[in-house]
Amino acid sequence: MTTTLPILSLLETRVLGVLAEKQRTVPDSYPLTLNSLLSGCNQKSSRDPVIEASEAEVITALDSLRSLSLIVETSGGRASRYAHNIEKVLLIPTQSTAILTMLMLRGPQTAGELRINCERLHKFADISSVESFLAELAERAAGGLVVELPRQPGSRENRWMHLLSGAPVMEERVSSSATMATPSSDVTVGEIAALKANVAKLETEVGELRATVAKLCKELGVAAE
Repeated sequence: MTTTLPILSLLETRVLGVLAEKQRTVPDSYPLTLNSLLSGCNQKSSRDPVIEASEAEVITALDSLRSLSLIVETSGGRASRYAHNIEKVLLIPTQSTAILTMLMLRGPQTAGELRINCERLHKFADISSVESFLAELAERAAGGLVVELPRQPGSRENRWMHLLSGAPVMEERVSSSATMATPSSDVTVGEIAALKANVAKLETEVGELRATVAKLCKELGVAAE
């Protein structure tokens, strides 16, 4: 690519990821209709984070991606259909597209996790093969598309993340109101709903864990702290 892509929103990368995923997993239905694309964006499984985007928000994301030539709209039949144009715009092979797709849909992952999750899109021979394509994406002359994250405590492998939504903020802590980030006007209702849904899920899980601990303590005859 001769120009640098602007920073894409979560929903824009989700749309791209869904189009690239469905091209391989449901080729008979590809290119996708708006309804199929919306369902793929709001899918509850194999997505991180889970979002609840509206049709209007997806259409806005499509318009933005179309302006960057990252998607192609075709007419015919009863509805318009949409296809991604990742490989032509970013000048990357299908193997790299598979890796980017999983990173866009599931968030940061290790090379081992990517090899497993990419299975339906491209079968990598081994982890070394995945690492080779990750290195190519990271060292791309036109600008890196992925970055290796610092190893987490207790982890044996480093995770990788895509850079289509900008560089990661490394281990920053909010120490005062002066350092608090102002919410971007680009944040969509779907993205806010996704965050709320994830918080609610975590709160439910914590509640269930507390109940389990209390039950165990009661059975063992010890006081719960």
